[in-house]
Amino acid sequence: MAIKAIRGMKDLLPPEDIKWQRLEDTARKVVRSFGFSEIRTPILEKTKLFVRSIGENTDVVEKEMYTFQDRSGDSLTMRPEATAAVMRSYVEHKLYALPGPHKLFTIGPMFRHERPQKGRLRQFHQLNAEIVGDEGPLVDAELMVMLVQVLEALQLKNVTLVINSLGCPDCRPAFKEALIKYLTGRKNLLCEDCLRRLDKNPLRVLDCKSESCKEASVGAPSIQDHLCGGCKDHYAQVKDLLGLAGVNYTEDDRLVRGLDYYVRTTFEAQTGDLGAQNAVAGGGRYDGLIEMLGGPAHGAIGFAAGIERMALLMPDLEETPAPDLFIAALGEEPRRWAFKQINSLRKNGLWAEMISQEKSLKAQMRKADKLGARHVLILGDAELESGAAQLKDMANSGQKEIRLDALAAELGL
Repeated sequence: MAIKAIRGMKDLLPPEDIKWQRLEDTARKVVRSFGFSEIRTPILEKTKLFVRSIGENTDVVEKEMYTFQDRSGDSLTMRPEATAAVMRSYVEHKLYALPGPHKLFTIGPMFRHERPQKGRLRQFHQLNAEIVGDEGPLVDAELMVMLVQVLEALQLKNVTLVINSLGCPDCRPAFKEALIKYLTGRKNLLCEDCLRRLDKNPLRVLDCKSESCKEASVGAPSIQDHLCGGCKDHYAQVKDLLGLAGVNYTEDDRLVRGLDYYVRTTFEAQTGDLGAQNAVAGGGRYDGLIEMLGGPAHGAIGFAAGIERMALLMPDLEETPAPDLFIAALGEEPRRWAFKQINSLRKNGLWAEMISQEKSLKAQMRKADKLGARHVLILGDAELESGAAQLKDMANSGQKEIRLDALAAELGL
């Protein structure tokens, strides 16, 4: 029986790989224009990193992580998200000792054991961006402006930036207390997960997709009514700066994040074009995380954007990459010349192809057409002897005789 890929883990095949390359190249270009540097962390981390940072009462830690013991008996986890790993690296390598703030991004695979559906896989890929070492509202706005510019550069349509403030350790306890009191009176409507988390993580009820939990939270207290003076001022400045940058947004006081480390500013880029999985990107401020991991009390904010989801929303490619030249070589010596020539052209950045075996001219032209080659050079013994051959322009079916020693110049080199 043939071995198939693991459920929820997909192969990336041509021509989809071209779309991903363009997506990643475009994202890198935008984030580097904001001064971000790339960081790459291991896929495997110690399990306690995610339990400590994400929170033991989150869906990710309780139900979704791929965790196992290695041969030394250590508990390891395939990273379910990037921020904790990046902050672990930030602390371990003492990046905080260098002048900041630090702007870091990473692109790579994450792993969560969820029910696979459109836009949600068990191995998925993210663009993550983090600004570390600044607690001010300007960097919050800057990060969201950058996210919007990434989405615009990818020509994504029907995407809305949604923002909220989650308060801070000083003002959130009063909100949590009021929320627990309200939801306790409607416990009969809560799902099993929300019942279990009601006392420790009641904000998750606001994010639950269960219809009964949505009903239970109708009329629930708003975090906006419980923000302290500092959080109100921070949030007001973020909104003012977004307006100054010309970024449109909507506010949603029910917007929360599924991980425990978020405080103050939180945001999502949402779309109606992906069904139930409406978040294209999401993030927020996590000022206490670095200190929790053994580093200094540095403020930080970041986001994660789903590569698969962005790729689904990107317009189809207008043009599929194709060879600049195909050499139809007829005979042993022409094939030898063609092999040498195409590798010389490749060294200079052109895409050149040929068929390695003896094939008829008709078969070789079929291959060139299938590849979408822009030009075809027809080469036999007579052409080698004369030093000239026919170069066919496949776009307009025109052709002309060229000198073989002028081929590179004819192709623009």
